Amino acid sequence: MVGPKVSGELAQTGIMAVALASLAMLAYIWFRFEWPFAVGAIVTLLLDVTKLVGFFALTGLNFNLTAIAALLTLIGYSVNDKVVVYDRMRENLRRYKQTSLRDVIDRSINETLARSLYTSVTAFLAMLPMAIWGGVAVESFAVPMLVGIVIAASSSIFIAAPILLFLGDWRTRRRARMAAAAPATEPAAGEVAPGTPR
Repeated sequence: MVGPKVSGELAQTGIMAVALASLAMLAYIWFRFEWPFAVGAIVTLLLDVTKLVGFFALTGLNFNLTAIAALLTLIGYSVNDKVVVYDRMRENLRRYKQTSLRDVIDRSINETLARSLYTSVTAFLAMLPMAIWGGVAVESFAVPMLVGIVIAASSSIFIAAPILLFLGDWRTRRRARMAAAAPATEPAAGEVAPGTPR
């Protein structure tokens, strides 16, 4: 039997483990890539985790230590998939400097799509027998992982990439506004800037 005190501690430590894992992934991506990549990855990661928690709530599956292991595994799997896509985007941004960000993102997704699909299908097929014949012992891990694999694979394309495109366009527009505003603040030829001693 699991008493209320033990289950309360389980919930607290489980939430703490998921939060710390997410923060560690954020720090890693922030260190390895630029901040728009990190923001896109962590927002997508939070959405992946909340979708899986919502799946537990809708289906009524037991949320136990095995379920927390499934959540942590999903975090690692999701970030790994996004790092592969982001790494190709970073390479293509250096290679095709004159190409628009939208085209670079589209090219990068197309180049990594086969790899992502093969990895996702392989992991899905490995989990499928466990979900069908594993019984109650592994049900809280295998069934959520099947859903999590689909969520993580699709979010890399449909959520992470658009967030990166939005942030990249925003940063480009911001730099353009700053560049346009900079000459207006500079003194004209023969004019003394405010505060400059004459």
